[in-house]
Amino acid sequence: MRTTDLINEIKRLPLKKRIFVVEKTLHSIRQDEETNRMKKAVDLLLEDYKTDLELTAFTNIPSLH
Repeated sequence: MRTTDLINEIKRLPLKKRIFVVEKTLHSIRQDEETNRMKKAVDLLLEDYKTDLELTAFTNIPSLH
């Protein structure tokens, strides 16, 4: 479905349903952006966590469970 077709279909909806579509779309965009930010942060810090002994010191402590 083309974008223009989708927009035209949304325009045919009653106002309450159009608002619902907009809210869900915005929520989805925000979730995607948050996920992308988290992935970028992980990528930026991954090498530090692999090599910086101060960051990895506690990973060698045996679990008490």
